[in-house]
Amino acid sequence: MSSEPEIQPPTTETPDESGEKISKKAAKKEAAKLEKMRRRQEQEEAARKTASLSLEDESSSRNYGDVTLTELQSTADPKAGKWREAVEGKKWTNVSELVEEIAGSEVLIRGRVHTNRPVSNKLGFVILRQSGFTVQCVVTESKERNVSVNMVKFLKQLSGESFVDVIGVVVLPKEPLTGTTQQVEIQVRRVYCVNSALQKLPLNVEDAARSEADIQAGKPGANQDTRLNNRVIDLRTPANQAIFRIQCHVQIAFREFLLSKGFLEIHTPKLIAGSSEGGAAVFRLEYKGQPACLAQSPQLHKQMAICGDLERVFEVGAVYRAEDSFTHRHLCEFIGLDVEMAIHKHYSEVMDIVGELFPFIFTKLEERCSKELEAIRKQYPFQPLKFLPKTLTIPFAEGIQMLKEAGVEADPLGDLNTEVERKLGQLVLEKYNTEFYILHRYPSAVRPFYTMPCADDSNYSNSFDVFIRGEEIISGAQRVHDPELLKEQAIRFGIDVDTIKTYIDSFRYGAPPHGGFGVGLERVVMLFCGLNNIRKTSLFPRDPLRLAP
Repeated sequence: MSSEPEIQPPTTETPDESGEKISKKAAKKEAAKLEKMRRRQEQEEAARKTASLSLEDESSSRNYGDVTLTELQSTADPKAGKWREAVEGKKWTNVSELVEEIAGSEVLIRGRVHTNRPVSNKLGFVILRQSGFTVQCVVTESKERNVSVNMVKFLKQLSGESFVDVIGVVVLPKEPLTGTTQQVEIQVRRVYCVNSALQKLPLNVEDAARSEADIQAGKPGANQDTRLNNRVIDLRTPANQAIFRIQCHVQIAFREFLLSKGFLEIHTPKLIAGSSEGGAAVFRLEYKGQPACLAQSPQLHKQMAICGDLERVFEVGAVYRAEDSFTHRHLCEFIGLDVEMAIHKHYSEVMDIVGELFPFIFTKLEERCSKELEAIRKQYPFQPLKFLPKTLTIPFAEGIQMLKEAGVEADPLGDLNTEVERKLGQLVLEKYNTEFYILHRYPSAVRPFYTMPCADDSNYSNSFDVFIRGEEIISGAQRVHDPELLKEQAIRFGIDVDTIKTYIDSFRYGAPPHGGFGVGLERVVMLFCGLNNIRKTSLFPRDPLRLAP
């Protein structure tokens, strides 16, 4: 058997740097060596960059960061942390005070992160919000200003609604700003997170601030229950901020006017032995082994104050009604504005006070709250309230006749329902050009037991209601100050006279003729601002279904 010569595989050789040929195996070894060297060089370069960044942080890291709890525990140590050192000796400026006139000044401001818009690793925009006012803050990496890339990165990760302190310089933007209330910018020098919010909130403030037109245009909104369930967040919208400032100014003007007319502010008990209004709409409870209830009004005690010679009194306080009213204008707890006064000869003296008081309040709101009213109109558009310098007063019978002539039937001895009230308001507006008026001489059957009957017809009473935009806001009357008539009417209304014995007895010791009225604060604000639901004007509403938050 013949054998063929063994064929050897060809040897692949690669020339080295000297031109000599080397084996494939050696070439692979050399390539691996070069790759290892390249990786080592990359690692060394990365280390140098890291070292450089560390040096940068060393010199600028005190210009940003989270505020420690120790610093926020009212410590007296000015060197408790970098935030405490940064703000020491400085005064906070309100966002509303950031105007063109202070351009070039360094300021310290605190606000919530309204929007956060990072542009790059070296540039970011954050809009801060404080009490409805907003300002744009710009952070730009700059060695000259000691603003590092890491500081820009810190700003980028701030979650919406977090509280931050910013120290920076007020500058004028090159173009007018459309997304903020303030027409200046803050060039950020330092920024500290005082308190961070969750990354995902149950309600977005921007969604809660949408107008009906925005929602219809396809933008996300939030329904009323979602907003009320998360009221703490909902209250942050510009409209809600404005609503409760207006509510405050209603109380201020209310007090201002009445004090100028010789009234005294009092505070009456809210825990009482018997019903103050009659009827079943009362919250009953046990009071140290005795039956008691929450006051449906300060009625009984403000009358007793008049009998105590205080002559003219008013109160701002909580009122409780256990009504199962699921309407846009009823609450189980609201703030009552109540007035009581001695009268000389006619209950029109009380109506005169009403007729002066509310135009005074309306005028003061227009003068003092123009920005707030505009903020509300932006989300809930409405027309300014029409009212006369001298308030229109109409007898109840005349109102019934106006309705009859318009083809609306109403019981001349009954109360007006919501629909009929609105129709009458429309007729009054068309005839007298006012949305604020008084309707008086109401039927006795629809008034409380303590209301004085008319001298000429006991079917009617010396009482009145007041209307805004076709809805009732005030009930008032001359009171019964004769103890026997008062007892008689209480029995007729089904009230246990033993539970109001001290009230009736107060009229046995000498009582002047007197009258007064009560109005719901939330309802006044709702109707003045043309809002469609009283829950919008109650800070934390209490209705038949809502006991929280």
